[in-house]
Order: sequence, then structure tokens, then C-alpha cells
Amino acid sequence: MASLVWLLIPLFAAIGAAIWGSWAARDRTQGDISELAGYARFREAMDRADRARTDDKAHSGSDAV
Repeated sequence: MASLVWLLIPLFAAIGAAIWGSWAARDRTQGDISELAGYARFREAMDRADRARTDDKAHSGSDAV
């Protein structure tokens, strides 16, 4: 009976390896696309903020005549 218990260890290891292998090989293209789209939105927002800050400096009122 003890030898059967020892045979369960490699069986569980094989099952765990199969689960991990299927998880590691999953299709992640959708995640990459959404990540890149989020990064593009971030860059656009930072560009808008930079332009707004530049416009505020140009019209700060410090060069009043």
C-alpha cells in the first residue's frame, strides 16, 4: 500500500505540470492589444496635459503691458 502512495506523487506532479503547461501556453494576444491601446490613451492624455501646461505658461499674465 505504501508503494501505491509513492506512485501518487509523480501522478500529481504530472497533473500539475499539465495544468501549468496549458496555463503558460494560453493565448494572450487580447491582453496585449488592450495594454497597447491603454498605453496609446495614456500618451494622448499626457500630450494634452503638456499642451495645456504650455498654453498656460504662454498666457500667464506676467507679460502685462
